[in-house]
Formats: sequence, structure tokens, C-alpha cells
Amino acid sequence: MASGALVCPTCGEPHPPDERFCRTCDMPLVIESATDVVEPVDERHARARKIDPRYLEGNLVRVAGAMNLAEAEFIQGLLLEEGVPSTLRRTRGFDVPEMLAAGPRDILVPQSGHTAAREVLLEAEIVRDEPAQETPAWRVLAVLLAVLAVGALVIWLGTELG
Repeated sequence: MASGALVCPTCGEPHPPDERFCRTCDMPLVIESATDVVEPVDERHARARKIDPRYLEGNLVRVAGAMNLAEAEFIQGLLLEEGVPSTLRRTRGFDVPEMLAAGPRDILVPQSGHTAAREVLLEAEIVRDEPAQETPAWRVLAVLLAVLAVGALVIWLGTELG
């Protein structure tokens, strides 16, 4: 194998230069000469190595909320330890720049990582089970119309029999 070729750091399988992840174990590929590197280059590199490629697909969805930046970064760290990438967004209505680290944050994850993130946060008791689903508006309207129809029938029968 030529020097500088891409290999998997876990299984050592060689890969063509246009691939980014190992076909067998989904680990990010490294240059062959760099496989003996023990320490990551920087913090961003270390964080990127922890991300599981299975959790990178789909639109960003809200998985949890935090009261401030420190709490949000703590939750991000928990998710990253499980391989789930996340990003922070100020909660709507609290996007005033003067607030700096204060103010609530939404933690967003890709759609494919939502279930894994929920499991991590449930285990850490940061979020609770999903609340009961709200009743759809059409169902409320149908019940209301049925009650109104029964009431009208009772009134009509009362006038006919009375």
C-alpha cells in the first residue's frame, strides 16, 4: 500500500482517497502514516472523532432545553459521549445579544440521532418521558358537534312529546 493512503484506525482496512468512513466499522479514516498518532490535533478534532456517523442524517430537531449556556454545554457533552452530535440555539424570544451566557437554549440534534439522544437524556434524568399526545382539533370538533346534535334531538323530542 502506498504511503499516505487512507486506512481505518480500528481495523486497518485500506480505502480509496474519496471515502471518509470505513465500510466495515464506520470510523473516520486517517492517513496511513498518521495511524500511530495517539493524541488528537486539537479539541475540535477530538470531538469530531467521537461522533457516530449513523446520527448525522436528517434535519435538526429539538431534543431538550437548558436554562443557560453552561447547562446546555453539559447536555451537549453527555450527547457527544454517546456519539450524538448537537448544536445550540437560543430559545425563541431570548435571542437578545446582551444576555450573553444567560437565557434558555434549545439543544438540537439531527433527526437520525433523536431517539439515541432521548435515551441518553432520559437515563440522565434531564428530560422526562414524552407528554401525552394532544387531541387533534378535528376530533374535538367532531365530539362537540355530536354533543350539540344529541342536545338538539333531546330538545326536539321534548317539544314534540310535550
